[in-house]
Amino acid sequence: MAGQQGELVFAPLGGVGEIGMNLAIYGLGDARRRTWLIVDVGVAFAQEENLPGIDLVFPDISYLIEQKRNIAGIILTHAHEDHYGAMLDLWPKLQAPVYATPFTAALLDAKRRGEYGAPEIPVNVIELGSRFNIGPFDIELVSVAHSIPESNSLILRTPHGNVLHTGDWKLDPTPVLGPPTDEAKLRAFGAEGCHVLIGDSTNAVREGRSPSESDVAKTLTELIVQAPRRVAVTTFASNVARIKAVADAARLAEREIVVVGRAMERVIGVARETGYLKGVQPFHGMDIYGHLPPDKVVALCTGSQGEPRAALARMAADEHPEVALSKGDRVIFSSRPIPGNEKAIGRVINGLIEQGVEIITDRTHLVHVSGHPRQAELEDMIGWVKPRTVIPVHGESLHLSEHAKLARRLGSRTLKISNGDLVRLGPGDPEIIDEVPAGRIYKDGVLLIAAETRTVADRKRLSFSGIISVALAVDEKGQLVADPEIELIGIPDNTAEGAPMENVAYNAVVETFDPLPRQRRRDPDSVAEAIRRGVRAAVAQHWRKKPNVTVHILVV
Repeated sequence: MAGQQGELVFAPLGGVGEIGMNLAIYGLGDARRRTWLIVDVGVAFAQEENLPGIDLVFPDISYLIEQKRNIAGIILTHAHEDHYGAMLDLWPKLQAPVYATPFTAALLDAKRRGEYGAPEIPVNVIELGSRFNIGPFDIELVSVAHSIPESNSLILRTPHGNVLHTGDWKLDPTPVLGPPTDEAKLRAFGAEGCHVLIGDSTNAVREGRSPSESDVAKTLTELIVQAPRRVAVTTFASNVARIKAVADAARLAEREIVVVGRAMERVIGVARETGYLKGVQPFHGMDIYGHLPPDKVVALCTGSQGEPRAALARMAADEHPEVALSKGDRVIFSSRPIPGNEKAIGRVINGLIEQGVEIITDRTHLVHVSGHPRQAELEDMIGWVKPRTVIPVHGESLHLSEHAKLARRLGSRTLKISNGDLVRLGPGDPEIIDEVPAGRIYKDGVLLIAAETRTVADRKRLSFSGIISVALAVDEKGQLVADPEIELIGIPDNTAEGAPMENVAYNAVVETFDPLPRQRRRDPDSVAEAIRRGVRAAVAQHWRKKPNVTVHILVV
């Protein structure tokens, strides 16, 4: 065992310099052979990056595939998509043992059952607050408050120093569900000795403390009790505490809860199975919505991020088959926009306002709080744990920088890292010693493609300048046997002078083909390239944009 534990290393494959796509690896051993522990396997959402046709972005796990035989296991800190959302797609390539607490394990299984062809993933269910081993790694869970049940920090005890991997957390003395962050265990760990804290930086730019979920619950109760007509509340489906707060408010207002959206239904089902909605009244399906008086219903909806296929977007467009809103109804956005989603959310809000619906957001009411620590909370955590070194993760460059600045002010050493950096955590002070392959994989339909492929770049070019398709039939002597066929997609119909753009392309084909020497006409590839260039140049002269041109030569 001692030979295996030559040093403790760490590398993020996602989640550093960005929000989302969290995947971290810890290794014990020497450079020739290490045993690896994977912490989280998350996704990022493609709408933030303008990737046409791409829904999800995964971390590149090519290095882990190479190291597959040396992976002791995968542990999931919690069930948010940016921490476990890539499991169904990436686990089959690794097939390592998976460890998760009951709610996370149940939600992963429910997600698997909802996706056709998803793999069965055996999960070792571990109890909250427990201490256990995965291979050579001695791990203890620390319960922390967050915006989903059963979020955990991880204590890793190793021969080369103890590490706290915070995951996502906040300090909330009065959470609606679950225990508050386990201050006693963190203080005890600090007294034991923390070599390195690898910590969430998401809200490091914000001063003070995050308000409590209980404060949000009070606001929601007031807004629902006082509403004169229908109320719809949209929030992140995974926020079970928020769902319970809405249910409690609805019961006080003598209203029925109608659940609108499959993602919400799935989380509610899992929350009931695992006891997190114990004592909460039954909810109803959409079929009952139209039969309830306007002052007796609360619709709990998906779509807080403006997703075009989600319930709220369809309601805003008045296209939902079973649920509609009307003048005087109230919609509460109990959420915040994920960066990149502002325009989509704006479209939904505008659509609702045009229907006469009252909109309430966190700009005017305390209807949402973040699940991540602000500066005063970070100060408390560092004060309790007293880490010798802080390595900021889970954030963009500004967040990481502010987290590091705060840690240094409190007396900790800091280390700035990027995705792919291999860091020796111990023995000795942490330092970057190497790098491992790190990048992105796109989910394109059911396929996984490397970010470096031309697929998405080609789509971007098509969206910018359209495509012209040219088909030519020539005989063996290189003579045209029919008129060229031209198809324009995404190209303006006419030039500034009013001439049909199709004629411009057609004339360019003929004027390029006719002067070609007979010998060259017998080479289809040469002819296709000449026509491609000719058509592109002719259209660009009238448009000042260069279209994509494809040429097909049929020899008959």
